[in-house]
Amino acid sequence: MSRTLIVVGLSIIAMGLLWPWLTRIGLGRLPGDIVIERENFRLYVSITTGILISIVLSAILWLINR
Repeated sequence: MSRTLIVVGLSIIAMGLLWPWLTRIGLGRLPGDIVIERENFRLYVSITTGILISIVLSAILWLINR
């Protein structure tokens, strides 16, 4: 359980650090991602991006464990 939490935490940190580069290739602005922008407030709910990243990571891990 602790190993899983560490991997999830490191993955979240990596996504946060890589986010400026990921938005340049289109991630974060896909259809299905919700963006609410106000004067001093910006909310991103990236549903489609999360699903896409999950599918890619699942495929990579499946290939590694094969």
